[in-house]
Amino acid sequence: MTTTAQSGIVYLAGAGPGDPELLTLRVARLLMTADVVLPDDLVTDEVLALASPSALVIPVGKRCGQPRITQAGIHALMLEHADPQDGSPARSVLRLKSGDPLVFGRAAEEIAFLTDAGIPFEIVPGITAAFAVAAELKTPLTDRSSASKLIFATAHHAAPQPDKPARLELTPKWEGAFPPDATLVLYMPGRRFRLLADELIASGIDAHTPCIAVSNASTPQQHIHRTTLAALEDDAVGPAPVLMLIGHAIR
Repeated sequence: MTTTAQSGIVYLAGAGPGDPELLTLRVARLLMTADVVLPDDLVTDEVLALASPSALVIPVGKRCGQPRITQAGIHALMLEHADPQDGSPARSVLRLKSGDPLVFGRAAEEIAFLTDAGIPFEIVPGITAAFAVAAELKTPLTDRSSASKLIFATAHHAAPQPDKPARLELTPKWEGAFPPDATLVLYMPGRRFRLLADELIASGIDAHTPCIAVSNASTPQQHIHRTTLAALEDDAVGPAPVLMLIGHAIR
């Protein structure tokens, strides 16, 4: 394992929740030495400021259903720079994702592409937003008296494919009742928070369960809204990106 970016290698790395102080040392070193940086939209300017002045930084964000670049386009950029087909030298590529690259970051598609293309790659973990939010709130996600389970889920689903049925539901579904001794962390909840709360209640979560919605976690723009599922309203939550914590452990 190297501490600086090496030519011909793609690094799928986590930029953490936004605060550059929460970068791992390894990601910071890769950011300072990579030839090419491909960041998501949620990677903050403060984090990108650590990139080498000579680095080529190409934003490849896809947010709010309005992609600036397709996933195939991201694959093409990784191939173009890490394994150029025109005889030019290979470059080091840092594919920088907010949070942790393996948590709701479409890493599976990029891993499959890099594997099929024979391009060497490494995965470098980062701090996912849930842990940064819990630390900011000084609130454990698990507690021996109230939460022995931790569930990460998302209300965002992939776009319908021709050979697959459409996914229309807003929230994840469970077999049977939702476990009362669990903390639910909901990534990408959308903006229909009242409808989301109603669906969670219908799935078996008690209406009076504590709920915290955190916007722009770990940044100066952070906004925290504490409520219950029964009282959650659309206009009380800050702007995207939003992370929701639901459960009795966060009381």
